[in-house]
Amino acid sequence: MAAYFCYIVECADGTYYTGWTTNPERRTRQHNLGQGAKYTRQHGPVRLVYVESLPDRSQAMRREHEIKALKRPQKQRLILSATSDLP
Repeated sequence: MAAYFCYIVECADGTYYTGWTTNPERRTRQHNLGQGAKYTRQHGPVRLVYVESLPDRSQAMRREHEIKALKRPQKQRLILSATSDLP
């Protein structure tokens, strides 16, 4: 059974990008190699700042949508509340 994760990376310009994946470290490398989202290609390099484990793809996608709807200060609080949980 694969694990699913919702993640936030901080771009070089201080902006945040949120996505979901089965491997946050690999996905971060892909973003930094220019193989990720168009947004991170334009705003990279990135660093992984938040990871949340979820039981299935559907819930990971739903959580990604919820996080993307948050305002920047709310995302910052989320990141600060979980910084000790990074892999």
